[in-house]
Order: sequence, then C-alpha cells, then structure tokens
Amino acid sequence: MSRISVNGVIFFIILVPFLALHFLNKIIISTKILYSTSSDFDWIFNGSRNLLGYSTLIIPCYLAYLYIQKIDYLDKPSSGFMATILKWCFLENNMSLISTNHLKVTSRKKTYWQRVLLLIFYFMGLQASYLMWGIIQEKVMTQVYHSNEGKVEYFGDSQFLVFVNRVLAFVVSGLILMCRGTQKHKCPLYKYIFCSLSNIMSSWCQYEALKYVSFPNQVLAKAGKTVPVMLMGKLVSKTQYKYYEYITSITLSIGMLLFMVDVGNDRAKSVGTTVSGAILLVSYVTFDSFTSNWQSALFKTYTLSPIEMMCYVNFFSFILTGTSLIQQSSFYSSLAFIIKYPTFSLDCLILSICSAFGQLFIFCTISEFGPLIFVIISIIRQCLSVLLSCILYNHEIHALGVVGLSFVFWSVFLRSYCSYRKEQKRLSRLKTNTCGEDQKF
Repeated sequence: MSRISVNGVIFFIILVPFLALHFLNKIIISTKILYSTSSDFDWIFNGSRNLLGYSTLIIPCYLAYLYIQKIDYLDKPSSGFMATILKWCFLENNMSLISTNHLKVTSRKKTYWQRVLLLIFYFMGLQASYLMWGIIQEKVMTQVYHSNEGKVEYFGDSQFLVFVNRVLAFVVSGLILMCRGTQKHKCPLYKYIFCSLSNIMSSWCQYEALKYVSFPNQVLAKAGKTVPVMLMGKLVSKTQYKYYEYITSITLSIGMLLFMVDVGNDRAKSVGTTVSGAILLVSYVTFDSFTSNWQSALFKTYTLSPIEMMCYVNFFSFILTGTSLIQQSSFYSSLAFIIKYPTFSLDCLILSICSAFGQLFIFCTISEFGPLIFVIISIIRQCLSVLLSCILYNHEIHALGVVGLSFVFWSVFLRSYCSYRKEQKRLSRLKTNTCGEDQKF
C-alpha cells in the first residue's frame, strides 16, 4: 500500500468516528436523555455529557494509534504533513531519551540552601495565587450575580470555568515558549492527554462539589490527599518513599482533619454534606493524585521544562473542554451570561489569572521537588486559608483545633529535619567518594 493511500486510511479512521460520535452526542443532548429532574444528581448527567464530548476526540485518535502501531507506520521513512503530525503525536524519540539521561548526569546540582530558598519562593507564589483563587472560586459557584436590569441568577456550568482557566494558561505558557525560541520536543504529545483529562476531571469535580458541600468540608477532604498521592506514586511511577515520609504525611493529614473538624463546627448547620458531594470529593482527590504523579513521571523521563508541561497540558485541556461545550451548546449560553453579568466576567478574569500563575508554580514545584512536596504545600495553604477565615470572620478555634495545628507543624518540621539530614549524608558521601550516586532531595 502506498504512503498516500495509508495516509488516506488514517485520515478516514479519524474522521468517520469523529463525525459519528459528534452526531450521536448531538442526538443524545437534543433528546435530553442525560438530564436529571433532581438537583442532587445533576453532576452525574453533567459529567456524562462532558465525557461524551471528550470521547469525540479521544476515541478517533486512539483508533488511529492502534492502526499506526499495527502497520509499523512510525518505523518507516516518511515525509509530508500527515507523517510529521503523526510522528509528533506518537513517536517515542529514543535519541532524546539518551540525551535526557546525559543531561541529568551533567547538569549542576543545586545546593541544599539553594533548594530551600527556591522552595520558599514557590511556596509563597502558590499561597498568593491560590488563596485568591479559592476566594473567587467559592464566590462564583455559590453567590448570585446581579445584572444591570436588576435580574439575579446563579452560574452553574463548572466546565466553562475549567475552559476559561485553561485558555489563559495555554496562551501565557505558549507566549513564554515562543519568546524562549524553538527547541526539540522530546515527549510524544499523546502522553499529555492522560494528565490533561485527569486534570480536567479533578477541576470539574472540585467546582461541582461546591454545589453540594461547604467550603470547610471541601478543604477537609483535601487534607487527606498526601496518602493517596503516595499510593498513586507507587502505582504510576514506581516511586519509593522513606518511612519518615509515610509517617509525616499521615500525621499531617490527621492534624488537618482535626483542625478542620474543629473550625467547621460553627458552620455545620449551614450546608450539609451530601452523598453526591462526598463522591465528587473522592473523585477529585483520585484524579488530582493521578495528575501530579503522571506529570512527575513525564518530568523525570523527558526532562521537560515546567512551561512545556503547562503549555501542552492546557492545550489539550482547552481543546477537550471547548469541544464538549460547543456540542452541548453551553458555550454560547455561558458567553451570554458573561455579557449579561459584567461582575461575572471580572471574576472569570481574576480566576483565570490566578489559575495561570498558580499552574506555573505548580509545575515548577513538581518538576523540582516532586508531587508529594507540592501536596504538602497545598495542605499548608488550606490551613492558612482557614486561619485567615477565622481571623476575618471570628470563627473560634478550640482545643481540638490547637491539637490539629500542632500535628501539622510537627510533621512539617520533622520532614524538613529528615530531608536536611538526608542531604547532609549525601554530601558527606560525595566528599569521600566522588562517584557517589546522587539521591533525591
């Protein structure tokens, strides 16, 4: 079979399932099969419609990938636009991996105190970005908006918020990459789709959960995220953790749980935690744990820059969410909401800016320190956000909250001390043996 006919078959394999799924989704949406009469279960039908939209792109690409692997398309010499795109998407560049490993060995390692200062900078950046993001997020999902005509309305499309966040993040990271100049990209593009999809779903679950649970209850669920991240790290990237990392993570999670339960007592009667909210929060933790560990594995394998990771992940995220929004016609209704309520447009802009800069700090932190350190920073941020709430709104902290805070700060101190001792032992071995193997910070 000639190269032209092979390209035609691949194009046919992509186009036909895409059109079939697109029209199937339009029929399902137009007949309102996936709509609920009960607000308690709206999220199931909303999520199903979203996944149908994502499948319009993912399934045709997967079928094309299977065909390409079957005929060994990537192993044969080829040229042209189609071949270039397919190799960019699916080809594993072994030469890039060799050079990557070489770079890992020859790159200058930062000193302990350089890494401490860098960690402090990332920590402060994450706090500033996501404290503001959390305030605006809760406002958008729980507060009413007033139009110039005096109308009042809630905004309920979580997927549109994910979309606008990803668009701005992609534009910012893309401009930074363009200013830096072109360089050979090592990672096959399809590998970004996994963490892109899980990132979309984790963000969607987080927004959607605010319809069913209070903000303290949501933070309460996030507090136990370190242990799932470690378990996911062993499954996804085969990461080996030290005993003190398990101990400090469990202690930190317990401390945060105690603190959040104590502070949340005075709001327990305001919003009840439903079964739907609990399922969404568990889903959020699962998707988010997978995302950070998958990204960490890509960083280690291909030595990607944080900006590259941010650019490509957000590219697929806004393509997937945009496709789903257009198929559901909710994209246009959300734009109409922006025009109708100017305050909402400002909130969306602030939310997107905070998200974009927050993602920069997230990817830099995961690239330099790994997903577990990032999760610990996130949990401390959650603690600070609740402390800020206590100061601003006069919430009381009882003995249980004090015990919880003690657990948190003790676990952070113990982890820092153990990491410092580990680094000192590594430096001591390097002095006596120049061929000593580098250890993870």
